[in-house]
Amino acid sequence: MKPLVGSTKDLILLSFLSILITVGKMSLASIPNVEIVSFLFIIYTICLGFKRTLIISAIFSTTEILIWGFGLWTFGYYLFWPLLIIVVEVFRRRIKSAFGWAVVSGLFGLSFGLLFAIYTAPLTKVNVFVYWMNGITFDVVHMIGNFTIMLLLYKPVRRILEIQLEKWA
Repeated sequence: MKPLVGSTKDLILLSFLSILITVGKMSLASIPNVEIVSFLFIIYTICLGFKRTLIISAIFSTTEILIWGFGLWTFGYYLFWPLLIIVVEVFRRRIKSAFGWAVVSGLFGLSFGLLFAIYTAPLTKVNVFVYWMNGITFDVVHMIGNFTIMLLLYKPVRRILEIQLEKWA
């Protein structure tokens, strides 16, 4: 894709892809800790690049606040989704397989609760390890869901997104 230039087309594309993350998250909300957000951020970073995906993460996080209100998790979203995007950007040229990205996505799912435990510990005065262990079963489900979704959807969704981005450009 062309460099980020702030065109109307870029604005529409980034808005649409941000909405897609929110709709995807809501569509799976009835299944605890199974989500498509990590998957889409990884695919977007690979196909759209670092800057565009960071913008999408800011829009997504803001949309989540508008829907669910402000809470302890709010700043975590502004920190942890960009962290995933940074990790993907670092490994983007090294990892070529769906399995490799499934491992990254699974590890991120497993560590999501730990990241929140570290982030909220100073605010809640709850021990990081106790906080994380309290939700570890959810993190394991998150890991399995992320791994499976990436393994199954990486190739077809990446191919579709790349074709559509070529048409869009």
